[in-house]
Amino acid sequence: MNIADCTVTEKILLASHQLEQEGQSPFSAEALVVACWKKFPNTFGLKGFADQYPDSNKVLTSIMGERGLARRGWLDKKGQKLYALTQDGRAIAQRLLRGDEEPAPAPRPRPSKVTRELEKFLFGLFSSTATEKYEEGRKAEITFADACAFWDINDMLRGEELEDRLQRFDIQLHNLATLTGDGETELSNGMVISSHDIDRLVDLHNHLEQRFSRHLHLLRSRV
Repeated sequence: MNIADCTVTEKILLASHQLEQEGQSPFSAEALVVACWKKFPNTFGLKGFADQYPDSNKVLTSIMGERGLARRGWLDKKGQKLYALTQDGRAIAQRLLRGDEEPAPAPRPRPSKVTRELEKFLFGLFSSTATEKYEEGRKAEITFADACAFWDINDMLRGEELEDRLQRFDIQLHNLATLTGDGETELSNGMVISSHDIDRLVDLHNHLEQRFSRHLHLLRSRV
């Protein structure tokens, strides 16, 4: 596997492994935030200031919660904002560094059901041209029009209306991630999606925000 293709959580795991290799174990949440930013500035940099400041929320929210590294058993909490790699986390980090293929997943619990509203939202993401190009390795061909269709916005929106739409998008994506957790979600057509599928959509969302940050800034500046 190419390191650049790793998910956000996998990149955090690699940064944790690097801290351990440098003799920092356990390490603080703050040290992990900085390590993630230094190793993957485009992923963990603060929006609009990626080369100057880290986005601590992106790291911290990926540590805790239903889909967090601690819940997955990759990190072990050792104290107040102190963490260490678990044996499983270390093994996965080493596999990623070697570029090994992902092993067959362990049996998972019965898929949970998704609401009709979230299912409609999810179908829209999967059928978007941005998702198609991203999954086919054609990221360079994604246009701002593709991104707008992915977010369900248009380039006529202004300021607060744009923020409301993007905030609603974030909430729906978060709800999907929470519903899926570490398991699977079954759609009405029988299709089953995994947490990895949602991670890929989150990664695409972050990629589009970074790539088209100037376009979004111009829309936000409209009054």
